[in-house]
Amino acid sequence: MPLWGITTADESKPKYLTAEEKKDTFADARGWVYTQPNGTEEVLVAVGSLSTALAGATISAVNFVTTSFSEAAGGNIDIRVTYNEKVTVDTSGGTPTITVTNDQTGSGTDATFAASYQSGSSTNQLVFRATYAAADGGVAETDVLSVAVPQNIALNSGTIKDTGTAVNSGVALVAADGTLTVSA
Repeated sequence: MPLWGITTADESKPKYLTAEEKKDTFADARGWVYTQPNGTEEVLVAVGSLSTALAGATISAVNFVTTSFSEAAGGNIDIRVTYNEKVTVDTSGGTPTITVTNDQTGSGTDATFAASYQSGSSTNQLVFRATYAAADGGVAETDVLSVAVPQNIALNSGTIKDTGTAVNSGVALVAADGTLTVSA
């Protein structure tokens, strides 16, 4: 059995990579490519026209970049959507969004809210952001946020396309990795 493959699954990426390294690995015309922490791209496995063999880019992971959040202080909540290929985002017609769900166990006011595309075009990782104003801080509450699945990224007349082939990419979100606890 080979240590890599030509399907869209993370299992097709080189087996020796950690789960975190797989998030920084994508397919393109060269094969499986890893983005080093300094931004340098390294071809790990040369597979000619791999991105063409995979058809459109698909989402392989969704996780919160923001690891702690205080509703009293407010601020940004960032969510990373990782694709198996590089994608290009065009917001000239509109900004893509994803829906975040609040379990409201701490009596939070927003059951769901949208996180808008923020950055990452021409990479395999897009960041979506929701910005919260500081709350009054009068009520102690702890809520748990999650990315609702199944859902599609709402394109809102924007586009997310496969960078190598300009094929419309899959916009169905996979199960999110973890949740974000919002403290008072």
